[in-house]
Amino acid sequence: MKDTHPPTLLRSHYETLFRVSQVLSRSLDFHQTLREVLRTLEITGHYGGGMVSVVDPDAGDLAVHVVYGLDSETYQPVRYQPGEGLVGMILEGGRTFAIARLGDEPRFLNRLGLYDKDLPFIAAPIQAGGTLQGVLAVQPDAPDDGLLEERVRFVEMVANLIGQSVRLSLDVELERKTLAEERDTLRRTVRQKHGFDNLVGHSAPMRRIFEQIRMVAKWPTTVLIRGETGTGKELIANAIHYNSPRARGPYVRLNCASLPESLLESELFGHEKGAFTGAVNSRKGRFETADGGTLFLDEIGEISPAFQAKLLRVLQEGELERVGGSRTIKVDVRLIAATHRDLEAAVEAGEFREDLYYRLNVMPILPPPLRERMEDLPEIARFLLERLSGVQSRPLSLTAAAQRRLAQHSWPGNVRELENCLERAAVMSMDGEIDADLVRIDKPRAPAGRGAVSPAPTFKAQSAAEADTDEMEPGSEQSERQRVIAALEQAGWVQARAARLLGMTPRQIAYRIQTLNIEVRQI
Repeated sequence: MKDTHPPTLLRSHYETLFRVSQVLSRSLDFHQTLREVLRTLEITGHYGGGMVSVVDPDAGDLAVHVVYGLDSETYQPVRYQPGEGLVGMILEGGRTFAIARLGDEPRFLNRLGLYDKDLPFIAAPIQAGGTLQGVLAVQPDAPDDGLLEERVRFVEMVANLIGQSVRLSLDVELERKTLAEERDTLRRTVRQKHGFDNLVGHSAPMRRIFEQIRMVAKWPTTVLIRGETGTGKELIANAIHYNSPRARGPYVRLNCASLPESLLESELFGHEKGAFTGAVNSRKGRFETADGGTLFLDEIGEISPAFQAKLLRVLQEGELERVGGSRTIKVDVRLIAATHRDLEAAVEAGEFREDLYYRLNVMPILPPPLRERMEDLPEIARFLLERLSGVQSRPLSLTAAAQRRLAQHSWPGNVRELENCLERAAVMSMDGEIDADLVRIDKPRAPAGRGAVSPAPTFKAQSAAEADTDEMEPGSEQSERQRVIAALEQAGWVQARAARLLGMTPRQIAYRIQTLNIEVRQI
């Protein structure tokens, strides 16, 4: 009995199949992988003229995807309709075609000018998941030796391997597309949640804030957000990041007042293994984590002078060393800082480094307290109630009397105090309607400690009955703005004199003039 599987051909086929499988497992770059497969078929298997065409699902035809052996500069793209030529015939019927001498087949079109008419030709379908995905065509490099059937089975095995790779590539591409869509959806959601839509108000002070955010978001400039507690400093930081070119990068936040200094250094700069008790592994700090993105440091005014020097180095040089390490690490981080403290007074008192102050105060943004934009209060209240409605899964509304009650309070705790007040009222409401008797306003607290931005003027707490009147009883003290203007007028609008009258430094009164939106007169 004649041996139909000569040892030489078998060894060549086994070796080639092994190498093809290696190529297909190395990369998910489909085009480059197929070129390497066709190269392996020619060099190891002695099958030249390798060509892979791929089904175009939209057009329903075959497009030549990869050709091995043609000059890529002169090669013109070729497509086959179903039934057109030998390749189109496979698209139509889905079966392997083989012939001992290509010149004997009248349907051969020779569009590529690649094949020898005196040599055999084999074309096999590439299947993935039971669906025709393309065609593999090759030509043995010697005339028919009577082993065409064995060669056909070999080419079909290669086509099956390519089909598995195609299926994997399609699955990976589908997953990549799904992940990209999810990512884009999440980015849109995050941008909406943390963008301008979360900053409510149309008053003149808020319009200035919006414009400042739009301007500063374009550049990697350091931003210092200054204002009273509850004025939305973190919302402003969020809006800057998510509307900046760094929006695709990481956004890392840290409240400097929430950690002791011993932990703050490790948290910001990271640490090496064994740097201190409990440091069982090396760990990146917030600066490294934020590389390529934005780092938001809230309550920056609470860090000690010793730590301020370490922070200054990172801001100046863009480099740091982990705790317990000696390797210098470069970082590209856009810094946004926030504080409610009067940093000018802290500098004067020696509690805050002047060089760090100037490094941080490149672009100051001063969100106004709620009492200076009371025209925004109805809109803010509606926004907060809509959010509370989602949490409580029921509609919530304010009566006219409740709105008047809200408008008659100075809100020293700003939007945060208003939010707490509305949430408390919503909890107490049986039917979702909030009337004046449910609006319980906290009694004003004593002024904040040394170094804080001046608190809001205090007003007498009102009862629910008193709150129903449209007019608010005047407070017993002048507002901070009136007090500063009165001192400036008395001093002939000379800021240094006005500062002495108020017991302030020139830097402090300059800050008050800026934060209180006082227009300086020239006399």
